[in-house]
Amino acid sequence: MFRGINTPWQDILSEGYRDVRQVQHLFHFSKSELSALLKVQRTFPFFTNPYYLSLIDTDDPKDPIRMMSIPNLAEASAGGSFDTSGEKENTVLTGLQHKYPETALVLSTNQCAMYCRFCFRKRMIGLSKGETPGHITEIASYIRAHEEISSVLISGGDAFMNSNETIRFYLESLSGIPHLDLIRFGTRTPVVLPQRITSDLELLSILGKYCKEKRIYVVTQFNHPREVTKESAAAVDHLMALGIPVRNQTVLLRGINDDPEVLGLLLKRLTAIGVQPYYIFQCRPVRGVKGRFQVPLPKGADIVQAAASRQNGLGKSFRYALSHEEGKIEILGRIDGRNMMFRYHQAKSPQKRGQIFTRPVEEDQCWL
Repeated sequence: MFRGINTPWQDILSEGYRDVRQVQHLFHFSKSELSALLKVQRTFPFFTNPYYLSLIDTDDPKDPIRMMSIPNLAEASAGGSFDTSGEKENTVLTGLQHKYPETALVLSTNQCAMYCRFCFRKRMIGLSKGETPGHITEIASYIRAHEEISSVLISGGDAFMNSNETIRFYLESLSGIPHLDLIRFGTRTPVVLPQRITSDLELLSILGKYCKEKRIYVVTQFNHPREVTKESAAAVDHLMALGIPVRNQTVLLRGINDDPEVLGLLLKRLTAIGVQPYYIFQCRPVRGVKGRFQVPLPKGADIVQAAASRQNGLGKSFRYALSHEEGKIEILGRIDGRNMMFRYHQAKSPQKRGQIFTRPVEEDQCWL
C-alpha cells in the first residue's frame, strides 16, 4: 500500500520506526547486538519509514539501503567530530549560516523522513532544535539587508519535512527580495519519501505559485541505483512539471557506492529520469561516521573518474568535492603516486577562490 505514489505521506510517516526493536523481526539481531544498538540509537536517533524500509533486501547484511538507514555497532566507535566544516562559526542568526557572500543557508528543521546513518549533521537530527530558526522574519530581514546574497538554500534536516504552511511562509518571505536570483530546497524526500511530493496537491500548488515569482530548485541526494524507483521518478516528474529543476548531490560512501559500476549506474539512472548530477561529495569525518563510511581520497578520485567515463555529457556535469571549513574544495585527481590536485570551488577567504593547489596524500587519507 505505502509503495503507491498517491498514498498520503503522513500515513507513511505515522507508521515509521524509531526503535530498532520494531525491526527486530526483519533483521534478527542477536540479544547482544540489540542491546548495543539500543545504546547507539540513544546517541544517534533512528528513524525510517515503511516505504524506504521496503527497498532493503533483508537477507543481505551488507545491503546498501540497510547500511544507509539501519543503526550499526560501528557507529559507536567510528570517531570523528560533530562540525567538520565550520558551521558554528558561520552562523549569523539562529538557524542561518552565511559562509559564502552569495549564499545564505537556513537550517529550517531538525527532522527528516529517514535518518541517514552517515549524516554530517548527526549533532542535531532528531535531537536538538537549538540550531533551527525561531522566526523566519528575522532571517528574511537579514537576507534583505545583505544585497550580496543571491541564493538561499533552505535545508535542515529536510526542508520538505516542514509543514506546507511553513514552506509557504518561507517562499512568501523570500520571493519578494529583489536581489535574490533563486531559492533552493535541500530535501531527500524524492528519494526516501517521494509521496511527500506525489500525494500532496497543496505542496505542489504552493511550489507552482511561487516558482512563477522566483526561480526554485530542488537539490536532492540519491546515493545508490536502487533508490531510483518508479515512485522517486514520479516525484521528480511532478517537480519538473512545475518548471522546478532537480539536481543531485551524491555522497561517496564505503560499501554503498564506492565502485565505478555502481556509481556509474546511479549517474546514468539519474540523467534518465531528468535529474542532473551536481556534486559527488567526499564523506565528512563526522562523529559516528568517520571510521565507517569514508573512502580514501586517492581511491575516491579513481572511482569517480571511472564512473564519469561511463557517462554521456550530462552525466559528467558534476564536481567531486569536499566541504571543508575553509571552503568547498574540488578534488581534481592524482598527479602522481603521492600528490593530488585540488581547487577552491568556493572559499571563505576571497584570496583563495579559484586557487589550484597540490597536497601529498596518503593512500588511506580520507580528508584534508
